[in-house]
Amino acid sequence: MTDTPMPPELSAELLLYAYRQGVFPMAADQHDDQLYWFDPVMRGILPLDGFRMSRSLARRIRTTAFQVTLNRAFDAVVAGCAARDKTWINAPIARAFGQLHRQGHAHSVEIWDGERLAGGVYGLAIGGLFCGESMFSHRPDASKIALAFLVVHLRRCGFSLFDTQYLTDHLASLGGAEIPRAQYHARLEFALRQDADITRHPLPGIQEVLQLRTQRS
Repeated sequence: MTDTPMPPELSAELLLYAYRQGVFPMAADQHDDQLYWFDPVMRGILPLDGFRMSRSLARRIRTTAFQVTLNRAFDAVVAGCAARDKTWINAPIARAFGQLHRQGHAHSVEIWDGERLAGGVYGLAIGGLFCGESMFSHRPDASKIALAFLVVHLRRCGFSLFDTQYLTDHLASLGGAEIPRAQYHARLEFALRQDADITRHPLPGIQEVLQLRTQRS
């Protein structure tokens, strides 16, 4: 965390510049308009060839009736991620990411239970980099399902780096890892030179996602 706070007038352009440098903003809480830059000594990533699908998650995907979509309800996913007692997503961050989404840089994967949004994940795509910002669930494993679909989709669309900022126990259980800052920046430099496009292909089907279980066996 830096000593100098960043201004609340956060713009889409400033965010794009920051993520290209390997830094990102967070707020102390959702009610505080002040923001801070972060560039962790140890960076969390989710290897696109190392997603860990448990037997229970595979069963949930096979047996649960759900629909998965891309960019159908971006603002609702951000709101779902921010609807917690403690969150770093404040109003300036939500507004700036809304701008990025309208410009085609920020994206969401949604999981639907009928007409109800059951969960999702959102983040920022630049070149071959996807910066996963946050995810949420209103149904069991909905965010994990969204993440599994996203991992397969990013691989198909030419991405090489899935940045999760920090490694949590939840992400570690799904195959997440930590790498040193210098290694992250080297991977970032490579990813930014790649020509990836999250809209290049449709989302994968269930059977393709379930192959993640086979690949980890």
